[in-house]
Amino acid sequence: MQNYIKQEYTKTKELFEKILSDDAFIQKIAELGEIATEIVRNGGKIMFCGNGGSAADSQHLAAELVSKLNYDRPGLNAIALTVDTSALTAIGNDYGYLKSFSRQVEALGNEKDLLIVFSTSGRSANIIEAVKSAKAKHITTIGFLGEDGRDVGALVDYQINIPSTATPKIQEGHIATGHILCGIIEDNIFAAEYKPKTSS
Repeated sequence: MQNYIKQEYTKTKELFEKILSDDAFIQKIAELGEIATEIVRNGGKIMFCGNGGSAADSQHLAAELVSKLNYDRPGLNAIALTVDTSALTAIGNDYGYLKSFSRQVEALGNEKDLLIVFSTSGRSANIIEAVKSAKAKHITTIGFLGEDGRDVGALVDYQINIPSTATPKIQEGHIATGHILCGIIEDNIFAAEYKPKTSS
C-alpha cells in the first residue's frame, strides 16, 4: 500500500514538473487570467460546468470567487451550473440530460460573460452543447481538458490542456490551475486595496 501511495504522489509530482517546464502553458494561464479579469471588471460573470468530479471542481472554483481565495474582499460574480437540482432535473425531464447545462447558459448567459467548462475526456456531450449555446450568445469559452482536447477543444475559444491521459491526474491539474486562475483574477482586482485573508 505504501508503494501505491508513493507511486501516485510521484505521478502527480511528474505531472506538475512537466507543466512547470512548459513556458507556453504558463504564458497561456497568465493570458487567460487577464482575459477573465477584464470580463469580471466589465460586469460579466463566470459560469462553470462539468460532470462528476468536474462538477465538484466547478462548484469549488465558483465558491473561491464568490467567497474568497487569498483576500478579504467583495464577492465576485460566479456561478456553477451544476448546483440547481430543480433546474437540472426539470431540464433533464423536459429536454434530456444533453441540455442540462446548455439550457442554463441560454437562460443566464450574455455576451459579457465567460463560460469555463471541464471535461477530462473532451467528449462530454452535455458540455459540447453548453459550449455551442455559449457560442450562439457570443460568450467567451475556456475548456479545462486533458492532453487531447478532442471535441470540446475544437469548439472552445481557449484550451487548458493538462498533459496527461489519466482522469485523476487531469483533475488534479484542473483544480490546481483553476486555483491559480482565480488567484490571478483576485490579485488583479483587489491587491492594491485589500489585505490578504488570515488563516481560519
